[in-house]
Amino acid sequence: MKRLSRVVTLAAALVLAACATAPQPAPRRPLIMISIDGFRADYIGRGYTPTLARLAAQGVNARAMRPSFPALTYPNHYTLVTGLRPDHHGIVHNVIEDPSWPVTFGLGDRPQVRNPRWWEQGEPIWVTAKRAGRRTVSLFWPGDETPIHGLQPDRWKTFDQDITAEARADQMLAWIAADRPDFAGLYFDDVDSAGHTYGPDSPELNAAIARVDSAIARLLAGLAATGITEDRFDLIVTADHGMVRADKLVFLDDLAKGTARVVTGGATGMLEPLPERQEEAYTVIVGRHEHAECWRKQDVPERFHYGTNRRISAIVCLADLGWYLTTHAASDGKTPSIGQHGADPYASEMAALFIGHGPSFRQGVVLSEMDNVDIYPIAMRLLAVPPRPNDGNPAIADAALRTP
Repeated sequence: MKRLSRVVTLAAALVLAACATAPQPAPRRPLIMISIDGFRADYIGRGYTPTLARLAAQGVNARAMRPSFPALTYPNHYTLVTGLRPDHHGIVHNVIEDPSWPVTFGLGDRPQVRNPRWWEQGEPIWVTAKRAGRRTVSLFWPGDETPIHGLQPDRWKTFDQDITAEARADQMLAWIAADRPDFAGLYFDDVDSAGHTYGPDSPELNAAIARVDSAIARLLAGLAATGITEDRFDLIVTADHGMVRADKLVFLDDLAKGTARVVTGGATGMLEPLPERQEEAYTVIVGRHEHAECWRKQDVPERFHYGTNRRISAIVCLADLGWYLTTHAASDGKTPSIGQHGADPYASEMAALFIGHGPSFRQGVVLSEMDNVDIYPIAMRLLAVPPRPNDGNPAIADAALRTP
């Protein structure tokens, strides 16, 4: 027994010595992921974004990143951090019903936004990263104020639209400087708000573009002043969708002719047939209309990857570009705003921004196109965390990232 004990002790010593002398992996770089809501891919060419233009030229950018269907804020922000299409992660619209319980999800309904039940068909980056022992912070990214699978970022705040882009940059700088997180998510809504109110070709929208670009420059300068220079972290700047002028109305209640209830409108609308008029509703609504097309959910075109989730209403309608689906009661004859999104994600006006910058990214690479589900595999590879099952294409990560 004494001889066996000496052998075991010697073996343990050899293992410890090997561990002490083995090459150690390089430290992980933090990943900062910024979303500029409503930033259309071609906005970067307008001349108002010197910071973003520099980051794109020095790193990787996409000529057009295609959003997932429907091209709306909450579905696509959750896609960006799960790699799942809305049909798979369950945030299928900005307004959602679920047949398994009698409540409605809506953007302005804080109790439902914070209800984990809506979100738990997916798992966002910050949850997976926390499970792997990473530290995470997130400011205003849709979903971050909800305990999804029981976890939230280490730091987060309740969304407040009145907090300026500059103040958001300062808050993120303070968190990064204090915590040195592995993942930081940051959301700006200025561009989307200006696009809705004034339209995508307005001076007000250009001013919002410049304002957010300046806030990002402020964040980068602040990081550098604390010793976190651009060669010490990786950065993704992206968006959820583009924007188009859409000031012409299609009235869903006229299309339905009393056979269905309108669940939600927009460029993408959903209707639920009345129980006693179900077949009539399909006959009346499904098909091509003058400025919109409607399908049974199971017949939504395959290219949209949409129609299997229980939260998708029985009938899905898509307005033609430049048109908006509403009801007489909701609109009172007026378009809700000048600019809209939610249109066909293959339309160039819906294409969104993607920039990858930092030491892990290749330099001067332009991707002809990509889907927004492809960002998630990039992010998880940068975090060195095994990804959850997702819809992304790992080949895009291969094209964007340097070979280790």
